[in-house]
Amino acid sequence: MSSAFRKAAKSGQRPHRERAQPAARKKLGLLEKKKDYRLRADDYRRKQNALRALQKKALDKNPDEFYFKMIRTELRDGVHVIKQPKNEVTPEQMKLMRTQDIKYVEMKRVAEAKKIERLKSELHLLDAEGKRPNKHVFFLDTKKEVQEFDLATHLDTVPELVDRVYNRPTIATLQKETLKGATDPAHLKKLAQQRKNQYDLLKQRIEREKAMFVVAQKIQTRKDLLDKTHKVKVKKETTTGPAIYKFKFQRKR
Repeated sequence: MSSAFRKAAKSGQRPHRERAQPAARKKLGLLEKKKDYRLRADDYRRKQNALRALQKKALDKNPDEFYFKMIRTELRDGVHVIKQPKNEVTPEQMKLMRTQDIKYVEMKRVAEAKKIERLKSELHLLDAEGKRPNKHVFFLDTKKEVQEFDLATHLDTVPELVDRVYNRPTIATLQKETLKGATDPAHLKKLAQQRKNQYDLLKQRIEREKAMFVVAQKIQTRKDLLDKTHKVKVKKETTTGPAIYKFKFQRKR
């Protein structure tokens, strides 16, 4: 019998025995090793050193020093979180701002529409590219007249001017008056380029006017959403149109 057991037997105490290693954990080694004590001691000393460094940093800091995160952060569950700025605009102010935005966009759209009308009056959309060609239907009585039909003779003009949809003079007019306007091929090419540029500008202004109309609709929709009325989204917002909502009907006084 060992000396520890003899001392325990003489004092009447129960001798200490190491608990057995569970069979399922036998592959992990003994329950307690000197290496485990060393790892826990190193971790404890590391944490104590970090705490002492933080305490020293707090003591050395000037208490009167100010920095903006003092008022911009708050503590949530032990973590500092930056406060989100509150919306300082009331719903009435937001509606007024939306109204001003709509008025500005609508003013620009109306100005663009006037410029479009002015360009159309100058160009008359005579030979615009992409325009659907006009149809001129002639009614005849018999099939023989259809077979013998001559468009230049019927229009009383020369065959070279039949394809024109405007400025198509008759033979009598050509005999009485001289041909007016530019006849030089280079000058005609320059005029055609200028006309093409005008049509391109007209196309751009039409697209801009449509885009402003869509923007005005989207702003109006956002303004309507400020109302507290119950609403259900019917259609999502797209690049060519605003979102569509169905509002609960309310009788107005």
